[in-house]
Amino acid sequence: MAIFSKEEARKILEKALSFSTADACVVNLSGNQGGNIRYARNSVSTAGYQSNQNLAVTSSFGKKSGTATIDELDDESLKKVVQRAEELAKLSPENPEYMEPLGPQVYDESKTFVEATANITPEYRAEVANSSITPAKAKDVTAAGFLDDGQGFSAMMNSNGLFAYNKSTNASFTVTMRTNDGTGSGWVTRDYNDISKFDAAEASKVAIDKAVLSREAKAIEPGKYTVILEPSAGLGLLQGLGRSINARSADEGRSFMSKEGGGTKLGEKIVDERVNLWSDPLNEEVPAPTWNGEGQPLKKTTWIENGVVKNLAYGRYWAKEKGVEPVPFPSNFIMGGGTASLEDLIKSTKKGILVTRLWYIRSVDPQTLLYTGLTRDGTFYIENGKIKYPVKNFRFNESPIIMLNNLETLGKQVRVDGSLIPYMKVRDFTFTSLSDAV
Repeated sequence: MAIFSKEEARKILEKALSFSTADACVVNLSGNQGGNIRYARNSVSTAGYQSNQNLAVTSSFGKKSGTATIDELDDESLKKVVQRAEELAKLSPENPEYMEPLGPQVYDESKTFVEATANITPEYRAEVANSSITPAKAKDVTAAGFLDDGQGFSAMMNSNGLFAYNKSTNASFTVTMRTNDGTGSGWVTRDYNDISKFDAAEASKVAIDKAVLSREAKAIEPGKYTVILEPSAGLGLLQGLGRSINARSADEGRSFMSKEGGGTKLGEKIVDERVNLWSDPLNEEVPAPTWNGEGQPLKKTTWIENGVVKNLAYGRYWAKEKGVEPVPFPSNFIMGGGTASLEDLIKSTKKGILVTRLWYIRSVDPQTLLYTGLTRDGTFYIENGKIKYPVKNFRFNESPIIMLNNLETLGKQVRVDGSLIPYMKVRDFTFTSLSDAV
């Protein structure tokens, strides 16, 4: 399997399109290759390498469409997959929301590919595992982690003259550290397009230190607390807000962005004026592709500015229905932050809770964006500017909207899962019960 260059991909797509007899045809070609290493109980358990390629053809006759896929790219296979897509299209019912494929577009040059990440070796992966396992053993801690890295490409071409291509690299790392007495747990995650920014020993130390510090957690009463949310914890709730920026669900009265009595909250102030949320595929820290699955160009877009909703995402069909320009859904999220470090936020807290991350998050009420879930892998009580002791995990009931209206301090931004999220100090965060799980 190969990572095809822009010109190699173009030739394959042109060949596939040459077999089309449909009114409209869209061909997508993608491929990826990369490796991984997994370890548990302070020992490597699996390591591997994978390579995949896929070509998908969507053919349309009027408003009737069919899609077929294949992973063989010789001429006969390309002809076969195009014919199959056309057969399926003729059998399909009409799609009342069908949109003609876009014509030629102009895209920014993406920043998603870094050669160093594409060249990661098995020896490098083994050293990452060693950077977790060796220090964990020295601290009477057991490590369980996973490093996954790779490179890939995506390309599309259609019968209306559009061609798009993107090449990318990514590496993601997570590790959980558990104390051998079973009472403490720490966790950390890192992800990068550029592997040279990754320090496995530093990341592992964060998780080890949290595990050791979280031994023999104490139970404290649930209630409303000032909390410091690490970026992973903050993202867990902010993702719910991100999903609500869809214009159609807002117009149809199905989301938080729906206004009571009709309309949307576009132009309304919904959170603290210090909150700014945008997307930018050319951001150096979290670069993303500069086009989406329909071939629409992706540009820097402001979603919330000084607490005010500035944009909602309009798909092409819904934009046509509403007589507005389409606004593509973002490929990353960036939330503006401040200059405070985690240590600064702790020092400024008289009484509060430090939360490493949230998990098992579930929606309670889509209209208010109320969610429930649990803290995990390092929850600590702060008193007079210092971490005093670990506390048992909590179940929470909270909304990102309430959270962002109760902001006290925004800290430095950190990359998490392809987005940039700041540390946040928030008052009156609602914990409803305790959990005995470590």
